Amino acid sequence: NTVGNLFTDETLRQNLIEFVYAGGGLMGVHGTTVAFTRRPGAHEDWPEFGLMLGARGANHRDSDECVYIKLDDPAHPVNACFAGEGFEYRDEFFRYHKVYSRNRVRVLLSIDTKKTKFDGPPRGNCVRADDDYALAWVRRYGRGRVFHSTIAHNPYVFRDRKMLEFYLAAAQFALGDLPAPTIPTALLTPAIRAREQLGWRLGIEAYTFHRYTLFEAIDKTAQLGLPFMGGLSFQKVSADIDKKFEPGLTDDELKQIRLKLDSAGVCMLTYYFNEIPPDEAGCRRVFEFAGKIGIETFMSEPKPQSLDIIEKFCDEYDINVAIHNHGPKQSPLYWRPEGVLKVCKGRSPRIGACGDVGYWMRAGIDPVEAVKKLGKRLITIQMHDLHAKGADAHDVPWGTGAGRVRRVIDEMQRLGVRPTMFGLEYSYDWYDSMPEIAECIKFFNKVSLETAKPGEA
Repeated sequence: NTVGNLFTDETLRQNLIEFVYAGGGLMGVHGTTVAFTRRPGAHEDWPEFGLMLGARGANHRDSDECVYIKLDDPAHPVNACFAGEGFEYRDEFFRYHKVYSRNRVRVLLSIDTKKTKFDGPPRGNCVRADDDYALAWVRRYGRGRVFHSTIAHNPYVFRDRKMLEFYLAAAQFALGDLPAPTIPTALLTPAIRAREQLGWRLGIEAYTFHRYTLFEAIDKTAQLGLPFMGGLSFQKVSADIDKKFEPGLTDDELKQIRLKLDSAGVCMLTYYFNEIPPDEAGCRRVFEFAGKIGIETFMSEPKPQSLDIIEKFCDEYDINVAIHNHGPKQSPLYWRPEGVLKVCKGRSPRIGACGDVGYWMRAGIDPVEAVKKLGKRLITIQMHDLHAKGADAHDVPWGTGAGRVRRVIDEMQRLGVRPTMFGLEYSYDWYDSMPEIAECIKFFNKVSLETAKPGEA
């Protein structure tokens, strides 16, 4: 609950952003929405902090205003203490305008305008045209966990058993001890809620749009209604940043990427980097970059002799390395699941496989059997369906080809494999593939609903 310009040192500010983005937690209450502003007047001094938190401003009515609070997400773990019931409460409730959007945050609590009579003089603009007065939310910023609630002005809030339980759950979420969904409220659909229940995440692999820039790929991912994507080291960043998406980008360029992802409501979960360097300095440089872009899992094809140093950094940075397979010529060691399992034997569970279903099929490997062999070593997967088996086969919408996609998904579910991402990689008709990709998503939505609630989809 911090107000005003806490520190102006740019290095400290960069450190805070990078800490959260790499997987740290941030918990802010009440006045935090005017933290890092210049007083008097709460003039903005650090815009990205407001974006990360999810709102700016402190407009309010009386400090003991009475409102009826509704649970926007009754089943959310942080809301468990309320047992699904809304309630009447008194406190100083801020109304947010700048930055706040349900496209960014997962709203937990808000004012029920149908059950609340607004009294008391407004201090600032207390009216929103959409009547959306969010009071508490969670969000993901990069890999970081962010919680905010405005209900924290009066001391009695912290003598209230229910509110203490609420804030305990929020603290556990921010620390990473309480798993809880963060997909923004506006992006939720029945299929996405089903995937949250299953622990599944569907996202676009950047190679699908590798002939476009990263920024264009982000826009296309958002257009398809997906909240997740993977990154690609050899993809150009944008029209204005004429560089590849790889280590060496400046802090300002990385900031522009963060803001682009945030504005689109997209999180990057995986990142393809062909060969992680075998030396300690080179390896650390790549892992530091991974932290700055907020990923959970590398997809890579490192040399076996590099795995000792890579394993060390996997544990230090809490980032997985999933060994990717191309075909026999490009990946002579890793094209078969047995080759990946051999180099993973005895190693940390953070080192495993990135199964590329398309390359398995072109090499004559049954994807269902490959999943069985890899088991829990399958860290992430690049999903394909091909029109036929064989080296010349091309992608088709999921469920219409020879890939037995449903069987692959069912086998992963049977084994309890929860990949970092079900990566939608469509490697055909590069400039006109959006309709086919949408069909793949439609197929996966149907499977998600049927798996989460058998017989009800």
